[in-house]
Amino acid sequence: MPAIHAQSALLPAGLAQDVRIQFSEAGIESVEVGVRPYDRDERHRFVTPAMPNLHSHAFQRAMAGLAETRGPGQDSFWSWRTEMYRIALSMTPDHVEAIAAQLYMEMLETGFGRVGEFHYLHHDRDGTAYGDPAEMAGRIAAASASTGIALTLLPVFYAHSGFGGAAPADGQRRFIHDLEGFARLMDRSRSIVSALPHAVLGIAPHSLRAATSEQLQAVIPLAHGGPVHIHVAEQVREVEDCLAWSGRRPVEWLLDAMPVDRRWCLIHATHMTDDEFERLARSGAIAGLCPITEANLGDGVFSAATFRASGGRFGIGSDSNVLISLPEELRMLEYSQRLFRRARNVIADPGHSTGMSLFVEALHGGASALGVHAGIEAGRPADLLSLDLAAAEYVPTDKVLDHFIFSRGIGVDSVWVGGTKQVEGGRHKKRDAITARFIAAMKELTA
Repeated sequence: MPAIHAQSALLPAGLAQDVRIQFSEAGIESVEVGVRPYDRDERHRFVTPAMPNLHSHAFQRAMAGLAETRGPGQDSFWSWRTEMYRIALSMTPDHVEAIAAQLYMEMLETGFGRVGEFHYLHHDRDGTAYGDPAEMAGRIAAASASTGIALTLLPVFYAHSGFGGAAPADGQRRFIHDLEGFARLMDRSRSIVSALPHAVLGIAPHSLRAATSEQLQAVIPLAHGGPVHIHVAEQVREVEDCLAWSGRRPVEWLLDAMPVDRRWCLIHATHMTDDEFERLARSGAIAGLCPITEANLGDGVFSAATFRASGGRFGIGSDSNVLISLPEELRMLEYSQRLFRRARNVIADPGHSTGMSLFVEALHGGASALGVHAGIEAGRPADLLSLDLAAAEYVPTDKVLDHFIFSRGIGVDSVWVGGTKQVEGGRHKKRDAITARFIAAMKELTA
């Protein structure tokens, strides 16, 4: 099995020099510090764990750059959602697989090693079930396998269009399940995931709008102990509607009514009170932040400083996949805090690097949310990222992640998933074929 030697590597205890990482079929076999490279070792300047991307809707990659025309009134998340439904209703399984493969390739090229696919495009275009209830989940798995990204599959339960069990809208027909049909989907998804190396199966009740309390209680056990993800408190209107329905805010309701713990990831959770921040932190659940999408949709700003001060944990995701960039997600997160608080270096403790704090906290929060462990140590998955420092050799080792996130010149060199190199020189090994298939699919969808 291969081994790599890093001049510098980010280990659980912090940065270390002259690190030799030996792979095995099971993951990382050994990590030696302060050693010279063997002649056969592959040599790199700066190595970190690959970053988990905890929230993705793969089919929405088809919308990137195509939903930025202002309508007749004030645009919002809700007008964007109408366009998203239109795109969703047009796709075949072949389209979904081609788009997901392009997306996952792009994730790998920017330094992500695992994706949490919040998967809710289940049925045929008229809303009827495919003969295989996991036809679309199988296409997501195929895209994962062809690109080499590790997958945490999160099949979405979606039954309603609003709080209190409102009837679904026609534009949602490809998403909708009853409990019996969803249980069949979960059974088939478990079989699909079992055939993928390093894959994890969780569950994702879409939101409090899309599932009743009784349905939530019924579907959560179907995760069999795996991760539980849910959209919550993304929009002010959502908070207002939840208050009108229940007398409680969405995060407040969820913490009161559901067994929220370290298996849970609350996606966005943008609009919370101080009490909700504290309670969510105590629960151990992860806040799943998608800074680029939250900015693109005008959602608002998550108060990361408040959450961190309460002991809360977070990870990052790319959500609607309008732009795939690991450093830009982290940069947007920090810059939104700076604009909101009119301060600098918000997501860092005094005397600590902001880039290092962002990276390490998102790494461990994201891994936890996706049901895995991250870190360069024996027994962990061999999911690694090396950075190209050729254009910034002058940057001190302890400033590399600051430079990667906040400046230019340092980019991705190589990415390994499960010990297999998928990206080299910043380029995925199957880029040409994957992109050709993606372009053909997009031409059909936009004709």
